[in-house]
Amino acid sequence: MFPILFRIGRFEISTFGLMAAIGFFAAYLILRAEMKRKGEPPGRLAPDLLLGAVVGGLLGARLNFAIEYWDVFVADPLSILLSRSGFVWYGGVIGGVIASILVLKINKQRIGPFADAAAPALAAGYFFGRAGCQLSGDGDYGVPTSLPWGMAYPEGFVPTLERVHPTPVYEMLIFAGIFFILWRLRKLERPPWWLFGIYLVLAGIERFGIEFLRPHSLGTRGNFPWEAQTFSILMILIGAAFVTWTEIKRRRSA
Repeated sequence: MFPILFRIGRFEISTFGLMAAIGFFAAYLILRAEMKRKGEPPGRLAPDLLLGAVVGGLLGARLNFAIEYWDVFVADPLSILLSRSGFVWYGGVIGGVIASILVLKINKQRIGPFADAAAPALAAGYFFGRAGCQLSGDGDYGVPTSLPWGMAYPEGFVPTLERVHPTPVYEMLIFAGIFFILWRLRKLERPPWWLFGIYLVLAGIERFGIEFLRPHSLGTRGNFPWEAQTFSILMILIGAAFVTWTEIKRRRSA
């Protein structure tokens, strides 16, 4: 593991921070390209959307963590706010979505086309984010395993000498597949929200499954061991509703 790439005095660059930055940049390039392909002028909107999603996602993820682990947060709020850990993914999703919608509303843009353009960008960004988790050993790994590909994280931010499921690697592989599927489907003639619905279904299924390999999902950490699975089910249902609604709309138009 390489949690810290280098230090200069008190300044340091972490592998997670670097991979997150690469992920945001990759997502920006994909979003901008898709907006151009759809005839939506990116202009300042693409970077504004990216900035809104980043800020909203980070705030939402941190707020969700503070609510879920309220006793820990109240005991030492400053250390939680400044920590590299302490982000809850579904809080980040909610915060990022709300911020992106606000950006689009302020710029008087339709949400659907941009949601579809963001679908492959989100998958790519998540891939690099999980690469950062793997390289830094930030504790997102799974439960102990005797499988030959089990890994220990002795030098991670959250170290363990026990061989565990390398769930960040699992998620990288799955989201590479999700990106490939979305990239192939993006040129199909479908109403707005269809591709984003596909993303929600695939991402929800992935997250629902992977949570069963994490320690907190088995009740060893956290106050709500099934919260992530519940949110994943909601993602699947909302995504399926988008796909169904857009298919009905397309067939009626035909």
